[in-house]
Amino acid sequence: MDLRPKGSAAVFVLLVLFTFCTFSEAQNLCSVTDRLIFIRENNNLGATVTTLIAEEGVMATITSQNPEGLFSLNGYDLIADTVLDFETFDQNKPHEVNIECTKADSLSTTLNLKIVVEDINDNPPAFAESQYTLNVDELSKVDTSVGLITATDPDKNDRLYYRLDSPEGEFDLEASFNPNILVKKLLDYDKIKIVTMTLYVQDTPIGSTAEVSHTASTTIVANIIDIDNRPPWFQPCTQTEFGTSKVCISSGYEGTVNLNEQAPGPLSLKPSPVIAIDGDLGRNEPIGYAFPGASEDRVFQIDTDTGSITMLKPVEVAGPIVLTVMAYQKENAHQFATTTVILRVVISSTYPPTFVKPSYEGFISKDADLDSLVLESKTSNRPLRVQATDKDFSDGYNPNLRFEVVAGTDFSITPEGFILMAKEVSPGTVNLEMRVVDTTNEESSTASLVVEVTPGGQQVKTGEFSSGDMAAVGASLAVVIVLCLVCIGLMVHRIKGHNADWKKISEASAFRSTLGGGSGGPKEGVQYCNEGFQHDADSGSVNTKLAADLENKLESGLKPQQRRGSAQDKTTPSAVLQTTSSSPPDSSSLASSDTIDGEKEVKPILTKERRNEEGYKAVWFKQDIDPSTKEEVVIIPDTGEADGGCEDDDDIEEEDNLRTDMDSDDEDGLMTEDL
Repeated sequence: MDLRPKGSAAVFVLLVLFTFCTFSEAQNLCSVTDRLIFIRENNNLGATVTTLIAEEGVMATITSQNPEGLFSLNGYDLIADTVLDFETFDQNKPHEVNIECTKADSLSTTLNLKIVVEDINDNPPAFAESQYTLNVDELSKVDTSVGLITATDPDKNDRLYYRLDSPEGEFDLEASFNPNILVKKLLDYDKIKIVTMTLYVQDTPIGSTAEVSHTASTTIVANIIDIDNRPPWFQPCTQTEFGTSKVCISSGYEGTVNLNEQAPGPLSLKPSPVIAIDGDLGRNEPIGYAFPGASEDRVFQIDTDTGSITMLKPVEVAGPIVLTVMAYQKENAHQFATTTVILRVVISSTYPPTFVKPSYEGFISKDADLDSLVLESKTSNRPLRVQATDKDFSDGYNPNLRFEVVAGTDFSITPEGFILMAKEVSPGTVNLEMRVVDTTNEESSTASLVVEVTPGGQQVKTGEFSSGDMAAVGASLAVVIVLCLVCIGLMVHRIKGHNADWKKISEASAFRSTLGGGSGGPKEGVQYCNEGFQHDADSGSVNTKLAADLENKLESGLKPQQRRGSAQDKTTPSAVLQTTSSSPPDSSSLASSDTIDGEKEVKPILTKERRNEEGYKAVWFKQDIDPSTKEEVVIIPDTGEADGGCEDDDDIEEEDNLRTDMDSDDEDGLMTEDL
């Protein structure tokens, strides 16, 4: 047994004194090796504490003990009658047992024993509370101490070691043997409001290879406190972070007031009435409102509690008015913010804008693309258009109107009043409410819109045409192209016909000159008339007039009797070559005529053959005619019946017209000098 004192200094002193006394005593009937005895707590019942050394025949008894009932003698063995506990043992006063040894005919011996209970690690550590609560200011600096939580161990000689489990490492301990809790991250109340942690304790070092004997734990709840570090925020606003700072930016407010009119109540503003909240949402300090630097002769006033703006008198100046509004904490005016309220001064109107119709109905296919137009009917591609009028304008047209859908996001309205599908819609009926607003004074009116979404069909997309429209446009263009080609063909045909008419005129002039030109005068006994040529179908054309002028000039160059003959020719009802019944001319006249014909080298030809050379025209017959006979010869237009058909009307006209042939060797023609 280890007899070294492990208790206090007082126990050690008693041991020294007791040893000194032992050596000074005379020989005793009984003794012990050490009168200061150590025994470990939690011993077994009946465990031997010490054994007496005595002579034979010596009787040993316990005369007293303090406290009573802890020990007893079994022969010479001192045994424990109870389980000793160090935690209940008074370390400054060990257990005391007095034993007396007696023998006949001998003096008795008394032994005073001191029994010290040794501590063993038999108790776990413990925290005073099962849960602890800490309040930690947001934005506390790293390594700021926020609390010290310790555990106790009944085993006096045990040293305790701690470990903290923080979810995101927000907190940690200063050391494993020092449970001082420190901040390890910057904490923002807006992001985290509570941190729940677990603190563990054990009576062996953390990370040691020794077996952990006893442990304990407790819960720590850290409440993050919102500090007063932000000014009021005007609503609505957009939050923005700059590092660890957060601001909320407001775009201000706007509204309208009528010129020379005082509004009876609080002004209506957009996007909302003036309102501000504490930027530190966890504190929610009361907010006040004011016009900083407002003069006594002011037009507007603001309620310090609600922020409502009212008018003290009418506005007498046109144009926008800009008001500066300040919101501040009533308990800490150093925390404040400002914004602007822009008021447009307008001239009030008598009538609000109204829709042309109180209700509209439109149709659109479920398969239509986004931004497709709502149609007027199921069978057309004409888009539905809503319109509005304003009686304040003489013509009803107000250029400052805005169309909008009051509720719903399925459809939208363009500034021109066309309805667009904003997102996919299931087949069925969609009931909407539209509003038209005068942007100068915000006066408005509403109308209903019922859109029937059909399962499928055609749709018109903004800026595009349907396939039916494209087909119609293509057909129209095709018709126009065909008409243009027809017109071009007619023009070509007319130009070609005009060229033929000029040829007719020149040939007629040459032929006429062979008949009436020269000193011999006209050939007598023969009259030539081409009234069919003179009365061309295009009697009003320039070519016809030119031909008539040319003929008049030719007639003016003839002798009086020749002009009379020409006049007689014109009275003939058709193109006729006529032989007269007058007496045959004399030989001198024939000779003169031969001379003229020889000089001109022009021979009118009547031929049976049909010649198709270009530029060659002749009057032809189906059989030869004897020119010496005084018969009337009538030229019948070629209708194609006798010959089995003809080319076309132009060829018939060309074949029926009289042509001259410059070939003087043709023997089949009609020679005027033989008549």
